[in-house]
Amino acid sequence: MNNYKNSMFTENLVDSKMKQQFKSLTKAEEQVMQVLWKLEQAFVKDIIEQLPNPKPHYNTVSTVIRILEDKGFVSHKELGKSNQYFPLVTKSTYSKGNVKQMMGNYFDGSIANLLSFFVSEKDTNIEELESILKEMKKSKNVKK
Repeated sequence: MNNYKNSMFTENLVDSKMKQQFKSLTKAEEQVMQVLWKLEQAFVKDIIEQLPNPKPHYNTVSTVIRILEDKGFVSHKELGKSNQYFPLVTKSTYSKGNVKQMMGNYFDGSIANLLSFFVSEKDTNIEELESILKEMKKSKNVKK
């Protein structure tokens, strides 16, 4: 029984460290990241061109990018007097962390609870659930 308690403690400790490491983005930061993931590298003016109207001011986007650099999501290379920015975190990595955080916060980390929520909200149907199940089975076969 003592080993069980220790393993549960260790799992909870690992989970809490993962939650601490995951940094979520504000709406503005996520908009900029979406552009950088799409373009792969860009100057501030390139990012502004891709953002929806009304376009934010140059200084606003520049500030958001500096914040993203501080958070470890973005880096840059200097080209003359300008900086060209590129993502350090992939869209896939961020998406996984975001989904894990949402599942932990709202669904007790359970995919069953998540799917039950969508079924109860009538946001999904049997065909979609069967498709998800097929993908999960296919994924398990690939991992073997």
